Amino acid sequence: MSSAVGIIPVRYESTRFPGKPLIDLEGKSMIERVWEGARSSRLLETVVIATPDAIIAEHARSFGASVVLTPDPFPSGSDRVAWVARHYFPYADIIVNIQGDEPLITGDLIDQLTAALRSIPGADVATLIEPINATEAVTDPSVVKVVCNQAGYALYFSRAPIPYTRAIPERPYYYKHIGIYAFRSSILQEFVTFPPSPLERIEGLEQLRLLENGKTIFCIESPHPLIGVDTPEDAVMVREFLRQRQPPSEEPRSLGEKPPQM
Repeated sequence: MSSAVGIIPVRYESTRFPGKPLIDLEGKSMIERVWEGARSSRLLETVVIATPDAIIAEHARSFGASVVLTPDPFPSGSDRVAWVARHYFPYADIIVNIQGDEPLITGDLIDQLTAALRSIPGADVATLIEPINATEAVTDPSVVKVVCNQAGYALYFSRAPIPYTRAIPERPYYYKHIGIYAFRSSILQEFVTFPPSPLERIEGLEQLRLLENGKTIFCIESPHPLIGVDTPEDAVMVREFLRQRQPPSEEPRSLGEKPPQM
């Protein structure tokens, strides 16, 4: 069976939200929650955090994560993931690029992406999507929309409302793209050699570079919504979600407290 590795690219600096990987989300940092979700995958051989920042590396090691310190800068998170895959996991057939700002990611979702690449020969990349139910999200350029063909492959990604509808649809028709990708390893290494494509530069979406170079992206609908953290307001929503989900008997662990030893 093909081997699969998960890589979480993380940087401390962020234009809109500096230091967000280390923000507290009900007793655990965001990066710890992402790592825990990824570690619950049954199909990933290993999960590593890839960062150029010593502060993140030290924190990640404190909760038991494997860390690769990378050079900086890279043009994108995908370039950082490709560098780690090339230097540390050249044997892996599938590389899953797990965004460090998706604290609600689960192993089951990652396994769906990995299984799709194993079972669908025509898919170069697999990614997640979810229905958009809020009208304001459809017109929000920070929410990336995607349209797919009937076989589930992405036709186009855009910050604009796509598809345009002349009548109100009978069911939710807009889909949000969640930026988590499972790549065939060879496709990932090829992808980062392509120059930025025309549509990518216009929309500011690197996944368009794949489509413009003839690569296929298979889309899988998430069975539950995820909340990516781009702003402090997003973090508030995640904390509220976690408070509602947390069993009454579970006490949040402070970030300065080491995990219990098993």
